[in-house]
Amino acid sequence: MNQIIAFINVVIEFAPRFFPGVIMTLQLSFLSIVLGTLFGFFATMLKMTKLKPLMKITDIYITIVRGTPLLLQLIFIFYALPEAGINLPRFTSAIVGLAFHNGAYISEIFRGAVESIDSGQNEAARSLGMTKWQAMRRVILPQAFKRSVPALGNQFIIAVKDSSLASVITITEIIMLTRQYTAATWNPWPMFFIAASYYLIITTVLSKGLLRIENRLKVYER
Repeated sequence: MNQIIAFINVVIEFAPRFFPGVIMTLQLSFLSIVLGTLFGFFATMLKMTKLKPLMKITDIYITIVRGTPLLLQLIFIFYALPEAGINLPRFTSAIVGLAFHNGAYISEIFRGAVESIDSGQNEAARSLGMTKWQAMRRVILPQAFKRSVPALGNQFIIAVKDSSLASVITITEIIMLTRQYTAATWNPWPMFFIAASYYLIITTVLSKGLLRIENRLKVYER
């Protein structure tokens, strides 16, 4: 019983000290999701051009991201690029690495959603006088976006959890603070409990928000 009370006391004492790390995690997650979505959309549009050089570049990008761990990608951006004369601040390196990683997966989500739209709709739009890109923008993409929301939600939640890897390039987010407080107190379990609780709160709020968006889009489809 005394151990449980001591555990709770440590949690109550240290939980507020994680606030700076929580804010950093939210910043990393938000920016990497926004930029990753832009990267993903841009990569999808490159593939939709059907121009072989652009499609090849996009395939190489996706293959590299999917075939290598995010941890190595972050280490490469922060530690290897300076060897080539490209110096990025820690925060920028983390955002670029996370967005680069998320963008590849999001592009596959967008591509799958676009390809799921019946080709007859594109033909109908073209028969009404729309250009290829007008048909894409006005007819295909709005429907593809609705279909991609559930998969995008999963990827966004993964992006929040992946932000913990930014600690490898000394970004002071939740996991970095967990390590620091564990080393200072030699009492790891309350710190892990606090870190897990914060991640659970963030991902639960995000999941609820995405579910509301998904349900609202379904309402508009009726």
